[in-house]
Amino acid sequence: MSSKILIVGACGQIGSELTLALREIHGNDMVIASDIKRPISPELNSGLFEIFDATSYSDFENVVKTHQIDKVYMMAAMLSGTAEKFPDKGWDLNMTSLFNVLNLAKSKLISKVFWPSSIAVFGPTTPKNDTPQRTIMEPTTVYGISKQAGERWCEYYNKRYGVDVRSIRYPGLISYKTPPGGGTTDYAIDIFHEALKNSKYTSFLSKDTALPMMYMDDAIKATISIMEAPREDIKVRSSYNLSGVSFTPDDLYKLVKQHIENFEIDYEPDFRQAIADSWPSSIDDSEARKDWNWKQNFDLNMIVKEMLEGVKSLEHVN
Repeated sequence: MSSKILIVGACGQIGSELTLALREIHGNDMVIASDIKRPISPELNSGLFEIFDATSYSDFENVVKTHQIDKVYMMAAMLSGTAEKFPDKGWDLNMTSLFNVLNLAKSKLISKVFWPSSIAVFGPTTPKNDTPQRTIMEPTTVYGISKQAGERWCEYYNKRYGVDVRSIRYPGLISYKTPPGGGTTDYAIDIFHEALKNSKYTSFLSKDTALPMMYMDDAIKATISIMEAPREDIKVRSSYNLSGVSFTPDDLYKLVKQHIENFEIDYEPDFRQAIADSWPSSIDDSEARKDWNWKQNFDLNMIVKEMLEGVKSLEHVN
């Protein structure tokens, strides 16, 4: 069978960087990028690109058959903040696209699936510190509900049909290469742009809101690592906890201010504050470390340095 890879949602925050990373490893012709619209980024046009709707099974199946796809990274999703504004659309996109890829795998059209979950599966009744792999999960957002339901379906398809599906519960992700996608942790990206452009930032989360976060390079590394791990090493078929570093907006502000002395911040929490309050402050990812040797590279000081240098390099920053 062909070892071609399809990335669905390749224009998104994770998908765009994942596409480039996988093409670096496997070559442009072996990694097919796709989304519902044509990419703005010229880098994504470095290889084949398909435009299709991931909620259409027939369109999905056609792309898989046309390119003889073996592995699918199902990255298309409506994130937490946006899904709260459009709950029906959020649920439909997040769940229908998952069922489509699971059913393609069930039919043996593809051999392996990656599907991203999130810390949004947890809720206000979940232990907030060092949240364990298996714990109370009562999410209060559309995004979280869809991800929790998705985890159960992934586990079911693995046990019932033998589908090789693998998943990670991403913490908040930080990158300068792509714009934020409507998530509750987007402040940790916005703050760098505003610090460099205006020396001022208004945070939509309160100063002491601690959340688990991760630099995008580590997230991409983890995503590829779990897909390359031997099948027998993947013991969790719902989704693995993944942790990087936990910090608050105030922690981040103080570190940025060390580099930009006149930088100031104020706080105007919006509807995303309630979402953040329902999520863990820190995550226990010991099972990922044990099963497939996960280990992150970036601590908070390294993230701040990389982000400031990266945002400075963008054309719109003088």
